[in-house]
Formats: sequence, C-alpha cells, structure tokens
Amino acid sequence: MTTDVHWPAQLFDDIDRTGPVPLYFQVSSRLEQAIRSGAIPPGARLENEIAIGERLGLSRPTIRRAIQELVDRGLLVRRRGIGTQVVQGQVTRQVELTSLFEDLQSTQHAPGTTVLEHEVIPAPANVASHLGIAEGDEVLHIRRLRTADGTPVAILQNFFPAKTTDLSRDELEERGLYQILRSRGVAIRIANQRIGARRAHDDEGSLLEIDRDGPVLLMERTAFDNAGQAIEFGLHIYRPDRYSFETTLVAK
Repeated sequence: MTTDVHWPAQLFDDIDRTGPVPLYFQVSSRLEQAIRSGAIPPGARLENEIAIGERLGLSRPTIRRAIQELVDRGLLVRRRGIGTQVVQGQVTRQVELTSLFEDLQSTQHAPGTTVLEHEVIPAPANVASHLGIAEGDEVLHIRRLRTADGTPVAILQNFFPAKTTDLSRDELEERGLYQILRSRGVAIRIANQRIGARRAHDDEGSLLEIDRDGPVLLMERTAFDNAGQAIEFGLHIYRPDRYSFETTLVAK
C-alpha cells in the first residue's frame, strides 16, 4: 500500500548551510538514514521536489539531485502517475538451482502466484532447441505472475515436454514449480542459465507495475534430470528495483 511520507521532525534540523559539504549530499544522507532505519517505511511516497524544497528552504535542483542519488542507490524509485517511493525490501537470490517460490519462502517473503496462461502449444524453434525436441512437438506453456508480500516481482514463463502436461493451474498457484516436479519424482540435477537485461514490452510493464518500457532483468534457464534429459525451459523477467542475483566467485 502506498502512503505519503511523514519523516521525523528533526531529520533536517542539523543541515549546515554554510559548510563545505554539499547541501544535496546532506539531504540525501539524512533521507538514506531515515529509510534504512525504517523511520521512512518501505512503500512510502515522498512529496514532490517543489514541496520538499519549500519545506526545507532549498532549491529544487538541490532536492532533485538528492533524490536522484537515492534512486541511483536503489533506495527510491520514480513511478509514473505515483511519484517517488521508497523501494520495498528487495529480494536477493543466490544463483543456485532453486525456484523463486522457495527462495521467497526461505527469506521470509510471502510468495503469491497468478497463472496468466496455461496451454498446450506446438513448440517454437527456440523452445524445441532448448528442450531437445522437434519443432512443432507439443509442449505445455505456462506463464505466471509472481509476487512477494503482495508486490509484483517477476513474470515466469516455462515450457515443458508434453509428458508434463498434467501440471494444473491450481497447484501452480499454490506451490512452487520445483516442489511440484519433485513430488512427481522428477529430479532436477543441473541447469544451464543465462542472465541479462532488456526493456519491458507488451504487458510486462503493467503486470510488474513499472514504466511501460522500463528495464527488467532477464533469466533463461534449461533444467535437466539425471539422465541428461531436458525437463523445462524457463524465460523469466524480474523487476530490477525488487530483485537481484548474487553469486560467489572463486579465483583459480
């Protein structure tokens, strides 16, 4: 839920207007401290730049730069038609062979799922290539909107060989995909994964509640079982202000 911000009355009392520290930096530092401490809560909406400037007796360019500093650090987000908001708690995901549903549960975020599409279709060429089947073979195509604590986080699109067509809408909305597959005796042992970025298109912006052509994180994954048979091909996009991937690199 979006709420207008009411920051602590003393937050800007000690701004030094004559010292060497730039005013924009002093404003952004104090806002950052209030955000990180929870004094300004996640989802709170800031006043516009003019109103903040008038309240503090500072110029609009000073306030704009202070806010942009926090946008660049991922603490604030500008949303068309809403204004500037404090970012909700971001989901950080280890680059491991787990599902988003399980990752959200393990990090104390409440996962939610809406199945947008659930259909058997002829496999397009790129899907067939990833699944190791012939183009035109039947595949189950599902597309889901995943939320964390009620906020849209990702659009998950998956393709499965025809033998997996018994995955139902109801169980996909109640459980994680890999949980369902494991309950059917499907063991996922290895996956090829690629992470990138692009701009949102079609209905992605509205579903994720971002700008129509805003940036999104992109992940493609092909998962395999013990026998090396492709089980599923996933094409997922994520809100960059609510989601990040984390990995550990080791020198050889």
